[in-house]
Amino acid sequence: MASKGKSKGKGGDRVAGTQRGRGGAEAVTGQVGGGLAELTPDRERAGAWTLLIDGAPQSHVDLADPGYLDFSYQRRIGHLIDLAAPARRPLNVLHLGGGAFTLARYTAASRPRSTQQVVEIDAALVSFVREHLPLDPQARVRVRAVDARAGLAKVADGWADLVIADVFSGARTPAHLTSTEFLDEVRRALAPTGWYVANLADGPPLAHLRGQIATAASRFAELALAADPVVWRGKRFGNAVLVAADRELPVAEFTRRVAGDPHPGRVEHGRALADFAGGAAPVADASAVASPQPPPSVFR
Repeated sequence: MASKGKSKGKGGDRVAGTQRGRGGAEAVTGQVGGGLAELTPDRERAGAWTLLIDGAPQSHVDLADPGYLDFSYQRRIGHLIDLAAPARRPLNVLHLGGGAFTLARYTAASRPRSTQQVVEIDAALVSFVREHLPLDPQARVRVRAVDARAGLAKVADGWADLVIADVFSGARTPAHLTSTEFLDEVRRALAPTGWYVANLADGPPLAHLRGQIATAASRFAELALAADPVVWRGKRFGNAVLVAADRELPVAEFTRRVAGDPHPGRVEHGRALADFAGGAAPVADASAVASPQPPPSVFR
């Protein structure tokens, strides 16, 4: 789920509605498990599309240039994919949440010969995206239509260099993907040097975000979080990208890249991030709740 704020500064994510893109492409719709899926063509980039579900923007894909990331949060995750290993080195990547497979396409383009698994519970959405935005048949991407946590449980111990969680049911992250028990499964699937990366969404008073920081800190030695300044200040609902690992993170380079984005963000880590969490307690399965419902104004 992407809130307002896009990498090119076009005035917010597109809302649902039929439109015509460059080259005469028209929007297409289909009913999927999560609601009404719509692919709207980018009016400025031929071959590029935005996926919305019930009006909530989920992904942006440029079929002609899969290395182009339009949504700010996806751009920040793209920085982490770039920084996780030396350039072009193949990685084993597990994507929890499929959307339009934007980040899997990005990884395949920037790190050829990577092996990737995408876990997306909505089988109808998978079919819809495959039909209208087909994956490169040469990309080593396996898509499984199961629940994210069930799919995670089937990943071999230590297989993943990256686990990327971008799971939304509508516009909310399901409760069972927010807990310490969930992160225990993530750690099991990660290689010792692997990273966990998550797209989080929250708004004032940022209780969910603080709880997710505390939860990750209870399971990983190193954390960093990137978000827009207005989100950090609790002024607006938005996305935050969390990265967690048991090895030193390239915080300085991540900070530089995020600050240089078309929509500049801020990265916090270490003591400053712990202070931001403000003594929040880790979340367990027994007390977990879904992330907050964003206000309607987020998508306008």
